[in-house]
Amino acid sequence: MTALTSQISLPSLGGEDRGPLSAVRSGPATTDSPAPATTAGAGTPRVIGLDLSMTATGIATWDGRPLSTVRTVASDGDQRLRRIMVTVRADAYDYVAKTPIDLAVIEDLPTHAHGAGITGMVHGAVRVALMELGVPYALVPPATLKKFATGRGNATKPDMRMALFQRAGLDIRDDNQVDAWWLRAAGLEYLGHPLLELPKAQRDALAKVAWPEAVAG
Repeated sequence: MTALTSQISLPSLGGEDRGPLSAVRSGPATTDSPAPATTAGAGTPRVIGLDLSMTATGIATWDGRPLSTVRTVASDGDQRLRRIMVTVRADAYDYVAKTPIDLAVIEDLPTHAHGAGITGMVHGAVRVALMELGVPYALVPPATLKKFATGRGNATKPDMRMALFQRAGLDIRDDNQVDAWWLRAAGLEYLGHPLLELPKAQRDALAKVAWPEAVAG
């Protein structure tokens, strides 16, 4: 797995020029990705999947770039939040069309962890970034994502990886990237642009998600 450093020129928000900032990410776990599983075709909604974590945030971008993980180290302290936020903001903006993307799909915190924990800090920073850009976002509970991907709400991480391999032919070793891929797939499924043919019972799991009205499917 290689470390990639990119210079990002963010759009001006609220009259403030953010200037170029650096974001460091690792990945991809594999580049053997079949085009239909990852590449957004003409007319496909611009959707990203985000598996948020202070140490390793998985990202499935809207434009078909390889899956990636934003990795941080504890010694950077709260600067890690800024690094994650900068990266997400860059990935949630279409620099060609000069507009925000259509939807971000985020794996929600477990019910018992709401309102607390380090991952909650990351959720706050990322949601602020998305709100500043005007990108609507949906929160998908872990059990719902698992049922959508595998048919079982108590699926394990290896189950999620295997489902991705069996359904899309993608052998992804990074669990953060696997979750991010399934989150993006869930968003595209809801918007009527499915990446995969899934059983109805799995697709119906997404009915429990509170999708934003701005992107009603």
